Amino acid sequence: MRADAIVVLGCGVGPAGRLVAGSRRRVQRAAAAWGERVADHIVVSGGRRWNGACEADAFARGLEARGVPRKSIVFECCSLSTYDNAIYTARIARRRRWRRLAIVTCEWHVPRAMACFHALGVDAFALPAPAPSSSWAHRSFKRFRERASWWLAGRLDARWA
Repeated sequence: MRADAIVVLGCGVGPAGRLVAGSRRRVQRAAAAWGERVADHIVVSGGRRWNGACEADAFARGLEARGVPRKSIVFECCSLSTYDNAIYTARIARRRRWRRLAIVTCEWHVPRAMACFHALGVDAFALPAPAPSSSWAHRSFKRFRERASWWLAGRLDARWA
């Protein structure tokens, strides 16, 4: 499936902006999609700082290390949440007249991420970054965290209303 841009959603990074676990999988998936010509541009979305490093900057370095040229990378460094990723990326897409986005995130995060983009009227499809199998306890924790994030977004973010 073809898109105008691939969007990598923010995720934690390690010391000195080193990609770890989820962030590494997301960047690998985005680089692979770019190599498959899903889109010519990749938006690195995430302004949260982890260990002093901004998500978008760390993602861009990871993409460049995987062969994606800097001119194909678009920075979105303002977002601090999934809904922010959607808001700020939608603004970039409108300015650039992009109509369709491919969203890269962890597979457990896909439903909430897609709901955020679709709530803003963005035509988007998911490119999940598969995670290795994990324990029942870890999967349960992820489900709980996602449900809590949905609930908090609805309660605390007036933009959801």
